[in-house]
Amino acid sequence: MTRWLMRGLLAATLLWLPLAGLKAAQVDNVRLWAAPDHARLVFDLASPTQASVFGLDNPRRLVIDLDDSRMAADLAGIDLTGSAISRIRSGVRDGNGLRVVLELEREVEPRHFSLAPNDQYGHRLVVDLEYPGESAVQDPIDPIEAMIREQEIAANRPRVESGGAPARVAPEPAVALQQAQPHPRRDIIIAIDPGHGGEDPGAIGPGGAREKDVVMEISRRLQRLVDDAEGFRAVMIRDGDYYIGLRQRTQIARDQKADFFVSIHADAFTSPRPNGSSVYALSQRGATSETAQWLAASENRADLIGGVDGNLSLKDKDEVLRGVLLDLTMTATLNDSLSIGGQVLDQLGRVNRLHRSRVEQAGFMVLKSPDIPSLLIETGFISNPDEERRLRDSSHQQGLARAIFSGLQDHFRRNPPPASLLAWQRDNNRSTGGNEYRIQPGDTLSQIAVRHNLSTDRLKQANELNGDVIRVGQVLRIPRT
Repeated sequence: MTRWLMRGLLAATLLWLPLAGLKAAQVDNVRLWAAPDHARLVFDLASPTQASVFGLDNPRRLVIDLDDSRMAADLAGIDLTGSAISRIRSGVRDGNGLRVVLELEREVEPRHFSLAPNDQYGHRLVVDLEYPGESAVQDPIDPIEAMIREQEIAANRPRVESGGAPARVAPEPAVALQQAQPHPRRDIIIAIDPGHGGEDPGAIGPGGAREKDVVMEISRRLQRLVDDAEGFRAVMIRDGDYYIGLRQRTQIARDQKADFFVSIHADAFTSPRPNGSSVYALSQRGATSETAQWLAASENRADLIGGVDGNLSLKDKDEVLRGVLLDLTMTATLNDSLSIGGQVLDQLGRVNRLHRSRVEQAGFMVLKSPDIPSLLIETGFISNPDEERRLRDSSHQQGLARAIFSGLQDHFRRNPPPASLLAWQRDNNRSTGGNEYRIQPGDTLSQIAVRHNLSTDRLKQANELNGDVIRVGQVLRIPRT
């Protein structure tokens, strides 16, 4: 009898123990990051829980239900500035659940997901509120400049006929001399990407400096230098403490018709000894794998080889031709990236020790735009105590920003985009004598010379050209015969 009683007590105890170990998933903290095109709400949880998210109308609200949970965070202390949320409140649901209600000032498209613990945070529930029709860039490019940039891209992209063969250049009639149309003189657009942001602090130095804060300061200084320079304009990929996905960062640069993309970071290592700046371009292997991915996943998209104006589709081209065209574009972009990277590295070496004396190549996601030259710059090792102190110093930050821009400026002064102000200034410094010809897509130097009854050498001499390279939009002086 006693033995049966003991067995019963033991069974009851075993049934009770798991129930006794279950605790409500306490919400220890709630964090909010507001971006121009979305807001991210993060619930820090003591343990994982199930959640459901749905919207209500009249008035507009978003409801977040957490199973078997309770609120221990101070919702009143959350700064809602810049977000679509006007108020956050919470209450008990069905006895042991938690209901959080967001009162909204505008329409949102919600999505949510859970994250497992990492080195910095425990269990988390992430709720993203995306704003339909909004851009992550607060100050978009001027529509006229966008149109000019689209025309440049269209003029310089590889051309194909509907049958899949490369376009043939038809014989052109003699061209009468005429005054060139007014030059667009557009700004060169530099997309500046401060790495990390929001709930992603990046690397953290031994003194507590966070990578996301350091690179934002350097990026803002770089932005001011770009905007203060005649013929240049900066676009900030993120302009506050919020996170943007890696693919989205390059897409924003493409949407803004950027001529160049630079991502700013601060390196880290397990040892405190490494130090110095590094410059990265996309690796050839990364470019090849990205080409394959674009062709496999997006072969019918208009933007495959720079078709931002929507007039180009590779859907009707055979697989080999699609690959060749996209590979040509990415190869040209990579070559430009390496060229600019060398000039930036040279300038950085004047203000900081270099971790590597040449441009490194890696498969970083943010470098994988097929038609925008891109660099990732590691400004220094935040894990090195001495370099962490320097990265926090305003004068050193300014020196790094100035070095980066000096490298970019040197490149674009030598190789200005055809419709840019810098190209106009370069061409306008020559005495044209009133006889001009603006280079059109498909033109070659020898063709232009033949049309105007000139030798190629005479045309080159009149325009101080050392080679046969010419650019669409460039104005040539046509000397009298």
